Amino acid sequence: MKFSKVLILDFGSQVTKLIARNIRELNVYCEIISYKTSYKKILDENPDCIILSGSPASIHDKKAPIFDKELLSSKIPILGICYGAQLLSKLFNSDVKKSKIREFGPAKLKKIKNDRILSKIPNKSISWMSHGDTIFKLGSKLQTLAKSEFGSIAIFKHKTKKIYGTQFHPEVVHTSFGKQFISNFLFIISDCKNNWKPGKLIKNKVEEIKQKVGNKKVISAISGGVDSSVSSVLVARAVGNKLSSFIVDTGLMRKDEVKLILPNLKKLGVKPKIIDASKLFFKKLKGVKNPERKRKIIGKTFIELFEIEAKKSKAEFLVQGTLYPDVIESVSISGPSAVIKSHHNVGGLPKKMNLSLIEPLRDLFKDEVRVLGKSLGIEKDLIGRHPFPGPGLAIRILGEVTPERVKILQEADSIYVNILKEKNLYDIIWQAFCVLIPIKTVGVMGDERTYENTIAIRAVNSTDGMTASWSRIPYDVLDLISSEIINSVKGINKVVFDISNKPPSTIEWE
Repeated sequence: MKFSKVLILDFGSQVTKLIARNIRELNVYCEIISYKTSYKKILDENPDCIILSGSPASIHDKKAPIFDKELLSSKIPILGICYGAQLLSKLFNSDVKKSKIREFGPAKLKKIKNDRILSKIPNKSISWMSHGDTIFKLGSKLQTLAKSEFGSIAIFKHKTKKIYGTQFHPEVVHTSFGKQFISNFLFIISDCKNNWKPGKLIKNKVEEIKQKVGNKKVISAISGGVDSSVSSVLVARAVGNKLSSFIVDTGLMRKDEVKLILPNLKKLGVKPKIIDASKLFFKKLKGVKNPERKRKIIGKTFIELFEIEAKKSKAEFLVQGTLYPDVIESVSISGPSAVIKSHHNVGGLPKKMNLSLIEPLRDLFKDEVRVLGKSLGIEKDLIGRHPFPGPGLAIRILGEVTPERVKILQEADSIYVNILKEKNLYDIIWQAFCVLIPIKTVGVMGDERTYENTIAIRAVNSTDGMTASWSRIPYDVLDLISSEIINSVKGINKVVFDISNKPPSTIEWE
């Protein structure tokens, strides 16, 4: 089955990923690519439409980013958002000037002219603005469809081409009609089909893996998380006994991790070998406190281990559970955007490897992976587990990683998760975990003074990990969690609760 495809040309906006989320939620496949991508490469992708993202840049900058202008000669529908709209309007000889006052926040919108892209959208509505440049007058080939309450041009279209621009951000929840606007562009203007669902990808993914691998052998790295498990099951379905799976016990896994994941994997034809490398990882991480160094050391050590195992089995491919958010946060797609952090399986990989990577989930968000896993027959207990970082507990221990500190964190985290399950909160919360903070505080236990560690508990709600809000756990449950951790885990005398959102924070602490 052919899926509709949307290409998002990224100019460095921090909310570009939200455009992708909105499109995926409408069951249309999309990819974020660099604005520098050539016209020829874009044509080779055969997109049904193209969206130009916003940008921190101004079109008046000397080195203002611009796409391949040959794209304007095509018949591909184009939607420009914020900077993308300003750029389109300028290329069609519009008057775009720096605003005296930056327009940021909610703005009332009024229709000037009816158009199919405004179908089911009220004449007056609320949009979200965030721009320093303003379109004052359109070129002769463009026409205004809507204006803001301040009289500025908010939506425009080309008179003869399927080219549209919007000054506001339809991808953010603050725009009351944003989802409808994007839907109109996809299905009415661009004739996209909402036929893309992760569960339907199995056949295509299996075939891709078969073609890539051929008669060669593959090894897979299973961390215990959803991503690596789904990846391994998917590859096993494609190559059968050509796959050798391993679980590397880094000493940085959750409590009783291996015991929990093995039974279900074996049922699905994946029978991993257990490699106890805890001493090696602790040795490599000794004295290391910087989180980026931790990630890179863990990534490099993982690869070195699997290259050894690959030689034994004569494998040429390594399977990893890399997700789309990992790629977005680790690699600057467009150039102007910021790299948030290195993921051990993306930015943390060594430059030279003897193994070729197979990353069947690289273009999927977390919730989409769960749908795919369900379609593969993976039990709910496994695919419903909260996300767990590839570097494991090493990045949930602030400061140096030692066996003693890992033990403390494992015990505290186990208590926390089990209480959430007992209170029927685990499946409601998207991700919950403990963080060991390198701060000791004074406490009183049994009339004696203590001077011990602090644990932070984190719980967030999200759909894909790109944005998140902190979960409102009831006070009585928080009280129980705190009491159980302090009373049961030697070395802890204080528990704090993290109430920060992403952005501005990240979900993990490191």
